Parts: sequence; structure tokens; C-alpha cells
Amino acid sequence: MGEDHHHVKKILNPYTTLKGYNCFGCSPNNSFGLKLNFVEDGEFLVAEWTPDPNFSGYKNILHGGIQATLLDEIASWVVQIKLRTSGFTGSLNMRYRKPVYVDEGAIIIKAKLKKQVKKLAYIHAWLYNSNGELGSEADLTYFIFPEEVAREKLYLPKYEEYFEKE
Repeated sequence: MGEDHHHVKKILNPYTTLKGYNCFGCSPNNSFGLKLNFVEDGEFLVAEWTPDPNFSGYKNILHGGIQATLLDEIASWVVQIKLRTSGFTGSLNMRYRKPVYVDEGAIIIKAKLKKQVKKLAYIHAWLYNSNGELGSEADLTYFIFPEEVAREKLYLPKYEEYFEKE
């Protein structure tokens, strides 16, 4: 096979140099935050994340609102990496399938772009518990901006800044 379909690329966070950047989902410096990091794996963005007991809802279960936040955050990065722009969440439709525990180790979050129609991006995201079972999933709609607007208003970095120099 000439094409490499599973070349996993680490995604850097170019926002870390931005003054006042404190995103709950992905800032490494927000002590209350989720501190997510992502890789690009073919058409998917993937994050491995170990829950902290501070994010519990019912005993030992990862709070449903935090699960929604995790899926929303990875969807935002899908827009940045796959569409090379940014935008805002228009809707997030969650389905909770199986318990996800905060005391059983790492979970996996995945997302991919389903389609783009004009200014809307449709994304599906999955959250797998530490046993690899589907814990929750979401359909998201993002309002996306033209690249120039995203650069000006949302501090969108240059695409190259998301990746290590080859």
C-alpha cells in the first residue's frame, strides 16, 4: 500500500503561548481543567485521558456533564485540524450508554467529521470506558467561520503550528 492510512500524528497545542488562554478543556495550565491532548489518526482525532475523582457525579462515575465537555472539546479540535478553521458549538446531542468510572484508569475519546454543509460542520464523537466499551457518544453541530475570520477573532493558529516540524 502506497498510502499510509494510519500515520498517527501528535497534535501540539499552539494556544499555550497566547496571553489569557485558560481553556477548561485543553489548557495545560488550567489547574481545574481537563488538560486534553490529541493525536490525529487517519480521519479521527483521538485523546487518551485519565479521569480524576474530582470529576465524579454519582459514586466513582465520571460526571455526565464532564463527558459532554470531553466530546465537545475533541469536536472543536476536529474543526481546527480537519477543516483548518474554528467556530462554536451549535448543538450537542449526548447519548449515555454505559458507566464510565473515575477510578479505573484511562479512557479513550475519538471524533470525526461526518460532513460539512456551508457554515455547519457535523461531527460524531465517542467516549470509551477503561474496558474499551462505549460509555457515551455525541452528535455535534459546529458553526464554522471562514479561516480569515477565525484568525482575526478566534486566534486560530497557522495549520503548521499544530504539528512538530518534520
